[in-house]
Amino acid sequence: MRKFEYKAVPAPTTGTKAKGVKTTEDRFALSLTETLNEMAEDGWEYVRAETLPCMERKGLTGSQQTYQNILIFRRLEAAAMPLDRTNSRPLTPVTDPEPQAAPEQASDSDQEPVTPRLSSRPPEDGMAPSIRAVED
Repeated sequence: MRKFEYKAVPAPTTGTKAKGVKTTEDRFALSLTETLNEMAEDGWEYVRAETLPCMERKGLTGSQQTYQNILIFRRLEAAAMPLDRTNSRPLTPVTDPEPQAAPEQASDSDQEPVTPRLSSRPPEDGMAPSIRAVED
């Protein structure tokens, strides 16, 4: 089964000025085209545009509902690695050496200190990995 990762990007709200592009519609289309092409260069496939409600603060204590336009992109999880443009293959990730354990401090409990680090478990539901306390 294919697994995708998704990315939401704010849709452009203004047009891009360029030589030969005169009308508002053409400038806006150019801005949208540039956004789509930039995402495609990084391997993202356009899925759809959404208009979603968003609560914003208004004044000191008030709030109001506005609507935000976003563009949804996806790509296969295997393509999540940045490509080496010279060889068109995924770059190997740079891994840091194991973190050194902090020097033990005198404590009243019998528990050993736990060093926080990235968990070796795969992320859940396509979320980014988080730092968890992992006991050895």
